Amino acid sequence: MTGAERGLLLLCAELGDGLKPLTPAQLRTLRARVLAREEGRFDPQAPVTAAELRALGYDGDFALRIAALLNREEALAAYLGVAAELGIRPLTRVSPDYPRRLRLLGELAPAVLFCRGNAALLNRPAVALVGSRELTPQGAAFARRVGELAAGEELVLVSGNARGADRTGQEACLEAGGAVIAVLPEGLRDHCPLNDRVLYLCLEGWHLPITPYRALARNRLIHALGEKTLAAQSRLRGGTWSGSEENLRRGWSPLFVNEAGGPGCEALIALGAVPLRLEKLDSLRALTPAQIPLTEMKNEE
Repeated sequence: MTGAERGLLLLCAELGDGLKPLTPAQLRTLRARVLAREEGRFDPQAPVTAAELRALGYDGDFALRIAALLNREEALAAYLGVAAELGIRPLTRVSPDYPRRLRLLGELAPAVLFCRGNAALLNRPAVALVGSRELTPQGAAFARRVGELAAGEELVLVSGNARGADRTGQEACLEAGGAVIAVLPEGLRDHCPLNDRVLYLCLEGWHLPITPYRALARNRLIHALGEKTLAAQSRLRGGTWSGSEENLRRGWSPLFVNEAGGPGCEALIALGAVPLRLEKLDSLRALTPAQIPLTEMKNEE
């Protein structure tokens, strides 16, 4: 592990030591101030003093906080040691194998990830699946179809491991011999892959419980990791809706939605998502943003 990787872990990882890591905005500010110094960067392998941080314009309390984060090497070593015993390893934004597609998130790209399972899946072509927890029969059929097609076309299926569309698609993909990346809003302690066709991924710390912030950040990762994203079903609120609406605004991946996926999917189509009919869904690789327009589909009826 390089000094830069270790520095990001010290600043941004939850190590279970009671210290609050930097937020993404605080990390951006620190980076900008460090790079603006004539001397260049801090040496991540050297102790950092509060006096050096005050020279960057931080007040006493915040300077002490950053210095404390950077000087918790023993806590980091212990935390990573237990993780290694569990088969969990970290990825940081400066790691060479950090997922390329997550860089599409720009400043929203997580500084620290933890993974358990086959990390090589992050380098394979992938599609993402999102959807409601409570599915109609048509929504469930759509999610299963996406999982089966992903396996058949050798695409990794990225989803969130939640009840409903996520697990329906994941199970269908694995049963068909495919591979799955499950991005979790909680830690990895209770998620152990049974084979090398599964990777579990989480943010900030491998031991953490679910929080609204991590749930929101997880949704962004799912949309960004897929070269295209499919929504099986959606309400007009909740994680599927908010993640899909943000994806449409920011353009992380082309969004395709089940035409019969409920009011959320109808609203997403109005915002620019591409409508799909289950009976016409026979290839994921062939999907393009210039799919059949909704007006043309209505004219067929």
